Amino acid sequence: LTGEEPADFKKTIDIATKGSLRELIIPSIISITVPIGVGILFGVASLAAFLAGAILSGFVFAVFMSNSGGAWDNAKKWIEDGNLGGKGTEVHKASITGDTVGDPFKDTAGPSINTLLVVMSLTASMFMGLILLFGTPAGSGLLPF
Repeated sequence: LTGEEPADFKKTIDIATKGSLRELIIPSIISITVPIGVGILFGVASLAAFLAGAILSGFVFAVFMSNSGGAWDNAKKWIEDGNLGGKGTEVHKASITGDTVGDPFKDTAGPSINTLLVVMSLTASMFMGLILLFGTPAGSGLLPF
């Protein structure tokens, strides 16, 4: 911590990677099991409605996160160019906070929602035979709704 020894980057990357993978387990299980569960329990029509709702709302949310993250990043650059008082002002300090939130929004959170939507859609497609097997001939699922 005194700056006399070189940083141990390998250990830092190892800790971050293990933490990321550990935190990814539950969302991965949810994104795979929920489409299968909806299809088996409520049928093909409900699965189609679920996926349509997920895709519509997820796409809007992903675009919002990507665009707002980019806007916060560009706002900081604009302020640093001398607008609204430039560097060192309270506005600049606030823009740094916005940029700190904005970078993960535009670089990781927004694009990862698109990946979630693809996983849910592909899971539904891959398990469609199982969903139809457990549903009634009309595809209404196990529950009589």
